[in-house]
Amino acid sequence: MRSCGFSAFTTLPRTEEDLRQLVVKVSLEDFGLVFQHRCRFNSRLRTSGGRYLLSTHDLEFNPHYMEVVGYQGLLGTIRHELCHYHLHLASKGYRHGDADFKHLLAKVGAPRYAESTTIKRNLPIRYEYVCTHCETHYMRRRKLNLARYVCGRCKSKLQFICDRMSLHT
Repeated sequence: MRSCGFSAFTTLPRTEEDLRQLVVKVSLEDFGLVFQHRCRFNSRLRTSGGRYLLSTHDLEFNPHYMEVVGYQGLLGTIRHELCHYHLHLASKGYRHGDADFKHLLAKVGAPRYAESTTIKRNLPIRYEYVCTHCETHYMRRRKLNLARYVCGRCKSKLQFICDRMSLHT
């Protein structure tokens, strides 16, 4: 990842105005282009560090992700989202699989994917279901709504057999 000479910015932005100033500075120094839209924090983002909104051209960033990956990780995410932004405005390939996007990512040193910050839950297999027709057994970590789910093999109804946690108590 590239290292930047952002003397005014060495800590994570705390306000949306600080975030916008950082994005404007990264855009000018790394892309040579002006960022003219809005930036905001979006704490509802769960699986990504940020996103580019096609309809408004705004950028949103996950504040939880920023805390986990730190300042350098945030700079990488900003560069990644700015790649989407500048390519889309230039009517070039802005999607993850497009050659233009991959080339610009490499040029500015932005990561293609965000680092994983989710805590992997290792839940035990708790619920057991069986198909009423073909008798296929299904073991699930979460409870199923039997009105919505059917057997994957024969499309028949499923029947709840047991909750394994209640067997241990």
